[in-house]
Amino acid sequence: MLEGLRARLESSGSIIYKALKCEQPTSKDLMSYMHILYQICPYWKFAYTSANAGTQWLLLIHALASRPSGPPFIRVTGVDDSQSFHVRGGGLNIVGKRLSEYAKSCGVPFEFHSAAMSGCEVELENLVLQPEEALVVNFPFILHHMPDESVSIENHRDRLIRLVKSLSPKVVTLVEQESNTNTSPFFQRFVETLSYYTAMFKSIDVTLPRDDKQRISAEQHCVARDVVNMIACEGAERVERHEFLGKWRSRFSMAGFAPCL
Repeated sequence: MLEGLRARLESSGSIIYKALKCEQPTSKDLMSYMHILYQICPYWKFAYTSANAGTQWLLLIHALASRPSGPPFIRVTGVDDSQSFHVRGGGLNIVGKRLSEYAKSCGVPFEFHSAAMSGCEVELENLVLQPEEALVVNFPFILHHMPDESVSIENHRDRLIRLVKSLSPKVVTLVEQESNTNTSPFFQRFVETLSYYTAMFKSIDVTLPRDDKQRISAEQHCVARDVVNMIACEGAERVERHEFLGKWRSRFSMAGFAPCL
């Protein structure tokens, strides 16, 4: 938080954010840090267990393998920003390989496709869909990175939601943190960020002390860059734009979705 405030005062938020982005660890190491955060932070653990593209697919594959009528064919398309270190380091391929191997061990026919692109670039032809398939769409911490009407007239956030609706999916899941760092002015955004991450770090205190090396590495590589971006960057350079549940509900409702009862 202090680094973010200092960057804002010195008008160096964009420079620091880009530097932190360039210093991202390799995909394998980044996934290791994310796993540490998953283990020590209850918020992350709940979110990623509920609707994460890695964890929940393993559970689904296992469940489908035991169907009395036999497992169906599963096709997964993973989307990730081609500029992220996660993709450049082979992150999507690692996920695809892991899922493919697990599906094979369970006797479930499986196919994985990677789409190394930003969500802003996703079009129908990138999704590898087949007629008559039951479609499930998962948005784990994805949509808040996409600019909305407050940033660009193109409004890719709502465009992608409408695109998904046009595909008539059976289920759509959304995982985002409950805060407003999108349209709120700086002071309110700072208070929101401080409140959210204070609660997060206090929950981690129960598991690991603050001087634990693993914790420091996980927070540095998985959290620090986001905080700097929320506090010190503005305009199109501020990509960490979270919204409250009510706003997400409104966006999905305007696209034609109805909540599960």
